[in-house]
Amino acid sequence: MSTQRWRRRWHGSVAVACLGIGSLAACASIAAAHTGGSTGYASVLVSGNTVRYSLTLSPAALSPELRDEIRLARAGRAASREKLLGLIRAKLKLRTAGGGCEAGPGFVESPSLEVESVTLVVDFVCALPMRELVIRDDIFDVLGPDHHTLAKIESPRATEQFAFAPDAREARVTLGDDGEVGRGSVSFFLLGVHHILSGYDHLLFLLGLILRGGRMLSLFKIITAFTVAHSVTLALAVLDVVVLPDRLVEAVIALSIALVAADNLSPRPAVPRRWVVSFLFGLVHGFGFSAGLRELGLPRQGLVLSLLGFNLGVEAGQALVIALVLPGLVLLRQTRWEARMVASSSLAILVIGLVLFVERIFL
Repeated sequence: MSTQRWRRRWHGSVAVACLGIGSLAACASIAAAHTGGSTGYASVLVSGNTVRYSLTLSPAALSPELRDEIRLARAGRAASREKLLGLIRAKLKLRTAGGGCEAGPGFVESPSLEVESVTLVVDFVCALPMRELVIRDDIFDVLGPDHHTLAKIESPRATEQFAFAPDAREARVTLGDDGEVGRGSVSFFLLGVHHILSGYDHLLFLLGLILRGGRMLSLFKIITAFTVAHSVTLALAVLDVVVLPDRLVEAVIALSIALVAADNLSPRPAVPRRWVVSFLFGLVHGFGFSAGLRELGLPRQGLVLSLLGFNLGVEAGQALVIALVLPGLVLLRQTRWEARMVASSSLAILVIGLVLFVERIFL
């Protein structure tokens, strides 16, 4: 082989590798923009003409300033406690048919020294009658556009679930009725879409599965197996039928990414039928999807619709990603760069999977 020809081939390989790793880096940066936010868990308890609003936050995903305020509030500093409660009073608006609700006393709860989460509790007094309660949550202005709050709204005769997000800031609850779900199921659909689009580990696993190619029927089996598997375990986990430790689930998800990528680099696949791999690891990914919903402790009433909305949102987001990626993969398979692109992309996915596995096991 001539030196010039060898150099052309070498530069071509490097270019393809850079393209593969660069595209994955771009995906990771987009995902990081989503995963940089936080999740809050709210309990809204209606009794008579009072509403107790409790918001549980984990400091890990918050800004350094808020983390410091939470640390000081846990240590007993009154000024920090009032500043945190002031966020709830300023950014949460409640109103009924009789008028607005006035924010009253509040307090800060810390479960224990070992648990980092903190719960902010504020009592509201509302005007009568209270046939309908409207909740407006603007806390995203402080916690960031990637924050969302999963809320359980309870009254003596109605229980609803709602997912507050920057594009779904208002919930309307009919009190004294038998629990219309209304926009709650729609908000959980949007939450499902957000969850899969921000879940770069789930997307990397799916990308690793379809990278190696195959006929359209094979790809359909892979995607369907993943969908069925994670839908089953998502439901089982949210219903508390089967619950696994979050740390274990997250570590296995990272390991699944690395194993699928390593299989792409192997001359012979470890499991000839990739849909089997997709199904088995999809079961674990379903437990990962369920983490946020389980933290909310959703009641049985309205749970089916909320769960269905969330799962349909996950599928819609997943379908969107596949629709964007698949045409490029089909075109790539018609070129001589396919093998190099698959190898370089799989290598990048393998490295990311191993880093995530080590991080989730030891850090």
